[in-house]
Amino acid sequence: MSNAPKLSGSQVNCVYDAFTASAARYADHDFLHIPRSATSAYRSDALDINYGDTASRVEQQKLLYQNAGYGSGHRVALMLQNRLEFFIHWLALNALGCCVVPINDEMAAEEQAYIIDHSEAILLVYLADIEAGLEPLRALLGEQLHYLPVALTTPQIPSPTTQAGSDAITLHSECALLYTSGSTGKPKGCILNNEYYLLSGQRYIDLGGLCAMQAGTERLITPLPLVHMNAMACSSVAMILIGGCIVQLDRFHPRSWWQSVRESRATVAHYLGVMPAMLLNADPGDDDFSAQIKFAFGAGVNPKHHAVFEQRFGFPLIEAWGMTETGNYGAIIANHEPRHVGTSCFGVPPQHLDIKLVDEQNQEVSAGEPGELLIRHRGDNPGKGFFAGYLKNPQATAEAWENGWFHTGDVVRQDSDGTMCFVDRRKNVIRRSGENISALEVEAALSEDPNIALAVACPVPDEIRGDEVMACIILAPGAKASEKAAEDIVIRVLETLVYFKVPGYVHFCEELPLTASGKPRRADIKALAQQALGNQDCIDTRSLKKRKRVNTP
Repeated sequence: MSNAPKLSGSQVNCVYDAFTASAARYADHDFLHIPRSATSAYRSDALDINYGDTASRVEQQKLLYQNAGYGSGHRVALMLQNRLEFFIHWLALNALGCCVVPINDEMAAEEQAYIIDHSEAILLVYLADIEAGLEPLRALLGEQLHYLPVALTTPQIPSPTTQAGSDAITLHSECALLYTSGSTGKPKGCILNNEYYLLSGQRYIDLGGLCAMQAGTERLITPLPLVHMNAMACSSVAMILIGGCIVQLDRFHPRSWWQSVRESRATVAHYLGVMPAMLLNADPGDDDFSAQIKFAFGAGVNPKHHAVFEQRFGFPLIEAWGMTETGNYGAIIANHEPRHVGTSCFGVPPQHLDIKLVDEQNQEVSAGEPGELLIRHRGDNPGKGFFAGYLKNPQATAEAWENGWFHTGDVVRQDSDGTMCFVDRRKNVIRRSGENISALEVEAALSEDPNIALAVACPVPDEIRGDEVMACIILAPGAKASEKAAEDIVIRVLETLVYFKVPGYVHFCEELPLTASGKPRRADIKALAQQALGNQDCIDTRSLKKRKRVNTP
């Protein structure tokens, strides 16, 4: 067990409290290391900063926000990538009771504007070196938002348009709004309070077994984005609680990954299913990391890669199941044997969770049969550690918590020894390289193309990324199917959606299976899409899915 602050009493009410407690105890320990491979766009060397120096910067920033009038009830959007500035501003705002709204700067301006508008953020804090890329966003939002560019010197913070509230900062105060794609077209804003973040981190450091960690010594390397739950609530808060070092990459760099692991002295790694596949494709080299890496924590490894990876690199890949809505406290994690490597097993439910597997009629399935995973905290507080609801969407919140159980939309199987294996997704979500993509959101973007009569987005298997997006398209009268037509469709969608959401395949169809009411029969279309891979009427457009460059040289 760790000796981190516990989540009771007045000692720790927010993430900032946990950070200051560790900063007092581990002032000289590294808080953040960003390897050279991740800093090349904005500095000439790696970044290292300890807890004491980070705390000083947080206090300075906190005072600036406080003097400007920011406090309880305010929401502030952060477009700060995976940089030190993200942590400084998040912790400073958290200390004042402000809720942060992390935003991916690679998203299209329309997506960013929706999140800012829906969240009612009153200030956008962004990196000054992406200023030019904000022009489309500014045009959409006009004067309704204040802007704060962050550079070597930060200008005066504009005063908030509304007065801060007087509520005390508690475990139940909003910490962040994270937007997640679900079964509806627009992303939903998950309200995440301080308890959610602290319990996510506490659960991680208390796991034990194959995931045992020691206070003051761990160095956790992650390429995952801070706009997602895993990096922001799981790895970051876990390291904060035990005075560990966050080794934060900007993204996954396959060629320099092992060099970054070595040079950063990482002891724990985080991964997505795409990473083991890509690392196994690399030429053999100095592959034994068993003396350095204790374990890697993630989800979605290809079952046929799991044992091969562990044998080659010498440490276990700990598969886990979780969602933004459940946090890490509501996750199920294979941190003990048997892990049933190669079966999509993600462990045994912990004692603090109740689980139930049901069919499409919400009836419990027989032992060993697959069913949708329903989950809740055991006892009289079923939502403890989970999200506090979807912002401005009580109907979706109620549907997710129907009959007092959180409905995950994931179909799993529980074997006789209690271990659980992932089977499929019931929700209309495509999961590509760890990103949840709403099929309806993709379809909405495609529907704006005048050359398209009907478009249905669905997942098709991808050896590296898990799923890839395929668009099954019926063209409008007069439009002709061709490779050029497919490329034009994708290029147009790239104007409104972030690159990973756009179709990697375009399949032109004469007709698609529909219900009597004219709705797509998605199961049939998914099967049709998988059969179409490699056919001449299925155009591979994956080469067009390129990450937008937002940094200046």
